[in-house]
Amino acid sequence: MRPALLNPLFRSVGSIPGIGPKISRLVERLCGPYWADILWHLPSGVNYRPVIQDLINTPPNTLGTIQVQITGHIVPPTRRQPYRILCEGAGATVELVFFNYHKSYLQQKWPEGKVIWVSGRLERQMGGWKILHPDYMTDTLDDIPVYEVIYPQSQGVGSKLLRRMVSFILSATPDLPEWLDPAFQAKHHLPFWNTALDVAHHPKTATDLLPTNPARMRLAYDEVLANQLALLLVRQQASRKKGVRIQPTGFLTDKLIDVLPFQLTGAQKRVLIEIAQDLNSESQMIRLLQGDVGSGKTIVALLAALSVIEDGYQAAIMAPTDILARQHFAKIEALCRPLGVTVGILTGREKGTVRAKILTDLASGEIQLLIGTHALFTEHVAFHRLGLAIIDEQHKFGVQQRLSLIQKQKGVNLLVMTATPIPRSLALTAYGDMDSSRLDEKPAGRQPIETRVMPVAKIPELVERLHQRIQNAPEKTQAYWICPLVDESEKTDLTAVKARYEALQKTFGSRVGLVHGQMKGIEKDAVMERFAAGELDVLVATTVIEVGVDVKSATVMIIEQAERFGLAGLHQLRGRVGRGSDKSLCILLHGSHLTETAKARLRVMRETDDGFVLAEEDLKLRGAGEILGTRQSGMPDFRMADMQTAGDLLWTATKDAQTVLSLDPKLESPRGQALRILLYLFQKDTEIQTLKAG
Repeated sequence: MRPALLNPLFRSVGSIPGIGPKISRLVERLCGPYWADILWHLPSGVNYRPVIQDLINTPPNTLGTIQVQITGHIVPPTRRQPYRILCEGAGATVELVFFNYHKSYLQQKWPEGKVIWVSGRLERQMGGWKILHPDYMTDTLDDIPVYEVIYPQSQGVGSKLLRRMVSFILSATPDLPEWLDPAFQAKHHLPFWNTALDVAHHPKTATDLLPTNPARMRLAYDEVLANQLALLLVRQQASRKKGVRIQPTGFLTDKLIDVLPFQLTGAQKRVLIEIAQDLNSESQMIRLLQGDVGSGKTIVALLAALSVIEDGYQAAIMAPTDILARQHFAKIEALCRPLGVTVGILTGREKGTVRAKILTDLASGEIQLLIGTHALFTEHVAFHRLGLAIIDEQHKFGVQQRLSLIQKQKGVNLLVMTATPIPRSLALTAYGDMDSSRLDEKPAGRQPIETRVMPVAKIPELVERLHQRIQNAPEKTQAYWICPLVDESEKTDLTAVKARYEALQKTFGSRVGLVHGQMKGIEKDAVMERFAAGELDVLVATTVIEVGVDVKSATVMIIEQAERFGLAGLHQLRGRVGRGSDKSLCILLHGSHLTETAKARLRVMRETDDGFVLAEEDLKLRGAGEILGTRQSGMPDFRMADMQTAGDLLWTATKDAQTVLSLDPKLESPRGQALRILLYLFQKDTEIQTLKAG
């Protein structure tokens, strides 16, 4: 049960006086459903509106407030022309200019001879000054703020409305007990929570908006501390849970290793030992496996699954896309068939009697290893004895999904994998509830991929050279050509994938294929199968082929408008080639106008193919905000903490949370009770469940 102290902050937005249902929905979409969500919606700017006594020495385009007397109205002959109110004040003539006006309102509200205060952007014009649509027109100066806070806004929810709501909520915000360590708070000069909120919402200068401002740092630290405490509580609870203990015999894993056409790397062997130790313990395994492109995560996952099957349990592998799930199925089923292991596949495309048969065989234990998309973990999918759940491309999912998966059956072990290396600081915030393993070694025989950068103006020359390479290569050679869009857009100059496909057909004829996200799954699979079979020389695609696609004869990757992609996306795409022993090439095509960030991104891509190095560079170039967005959608959604500029907060908060829980595992001390309030305050649902369970 939430502490009664916090009840005011968890009232609905619609309960604020003057906020009707329509505005309430718009505010919820921008900020969230509760009063607390509005408090976390911090200002992005501040306008300074000084009172100007004399306009003679005032620079043009100045934001300010002046006192004027209205001397007349100029009513235009048509609505197409602006309405003007003539004024005298601050030693000059000033015109107030209005478009989309109500003539009768302006004439009645602001009659000739009235003295008023006006605030807005002052612009010079012949013989005087003008203010286009004044921000404020009022009888008293007190109604115009000297420092006007600007908030991130959306249509229908402007800064004025947000300022009014914040002011109302701040006046009703309760005093909360202090949860910060006193020594830490004093050392960094951090204000109390209520003070920090008030200061953060009333900045005076641009400096007050920086993450290093003590008020903002206080709130950011609270947010990070809540996140770290949350993850540690989940781990603490998980460590108390008994897991399905696996005692494998080795007869399946040894057989597979013997017939593999390659030797396991040292990193793979190390990770398999770590997984085996987890599976053989009394506690439930919750482990993250990070591995760069081509490091061999799939074979590690399969060997882990076989060790579970050896002990009479089932395993499941979940992939984020239908294409990747079917590719996993094709490769894994071929390896498992000689071992006598039954492998099934379940995605949204299996329907009717086919689906019913799969579900029956799964429930009876006939299917020992099930591969599919998130459809695997819906309620009606019942396993006979699930011992291990494996999630591929884990960045698509967050903490809550992880918990729901291991609750499929009691004690299910969980292995999650990502081919997108994550900066250490961000990995800790997203996966602090998990043990972590790294595959930091690539299989022997893999040649480095040569990366070149060239302008899009060279596309005709590039097409000709590509054609010659494919025609004259001693071995079968294929190429990917990646474009970001599906259709031409008036808002962007990106080359559409359909247009590129049609252009390449002029050179390669029918040996060009097209794959994009708007195609039906069965259509995409048909094209991918033709490409994998060597029937197509060039595959034009969007980023739908970004992860998992494995065609060894594909040795050329061309990425058009590469400056539009992040480093993680570029690295994933580059990893689609270089899967075999032949020399591979990645060509990054860029537009004519590159920002400094884009130049740096392309330079880094050319200099290194180490995904972990690229992940750290991506954080530096883009900032945590972008990385915590769609690309890493399983990452926590920080609203106040800027992990790029205030990264030290993370490490301090982690240590602080660890210290608290080591001394007070049930959060029963005075500070522990205050930290419980912090968790509720930041709506860490995962923790709230954990606290209730504890």
